[in-house]
Amino acid sequence: MSGQHPSTAHATPSFPWQYVIGFILSLVLTVIPLWLVLDHVWKPTPLVIGILLCAVLQIFVQLFMFMHFTHGDGNGPAYQTVILSIGFFFAIIFIGASIWIMSFGYQVQ
Repeated sequence: MSGQHPSTAHATPSFPWQYVIGFILSLVLTVIPLWLVLDHVWKPTPLVIGILLCAVLQIFVQLFMFMHFTHGDGNGPAYQTVILSIGFFFAIIFIGASIWIMSFGYQVQ
């Protein structure tokens, strides 16, 4: 194996700091809304805005830290854009419907 070039040899894997940082950020962005709700820190409208803000930040942490959104797989950016658009469409529908049901569900009997 002395004929192998250093560029073809397998590199030793390093510690996955990106996953550790992403995991810690995910935990923090999960605990903050929990704390806001359990301790009644804000009134309802700012509370919902704070929860939604943490949810949007959580989406970006998941996309860039775990799903490697910036890394291409040869299919090009159009493929990723279409899939991401469909995902955001369904997320907006689910979030909007959930807020609508929580806001007006008490009137339905």
